[in-house]
Amino acid sequence: MSTAKTRIMYIEDKSESLDGPARIGRVTFSKSGRSIQYAGRTFQSLDGSGFKANYFDVESGDHFWISGPRKDGMDRLYGGSTPVEIDPDVAQEYWRDIRGRD
Repeated sequence: MSTAKTRIMYIEDKSESLDGPARIGRVTFSKSGRSIQYAGRTFQSLDGSGFKANYFDVESGDHFWISGPRKDGMDRLYGGSTPVEIDPDVAQEYWRDIRGRD
């Protein structure tokens, strides 16, 4: 019996602007690793064909930037001032293991 691989990731909505809503949350990878599940949504890789995005929502077609969170917290692809939400269920692990704070 195998367990699906999960990881804390940075997820930014690029469907309306370069500085879209963003959050840190736990995603689940498909067996092939080409799609990601998060918050009831499925994201498929754009395989390098995206413009300022690397995944799209299979239901809505909206484009997203999804990547591993950075230790320095500078996750936004093009900077920006909009705050990044952190899902409560990963907040402690994120601050401790990724950002190196207690």
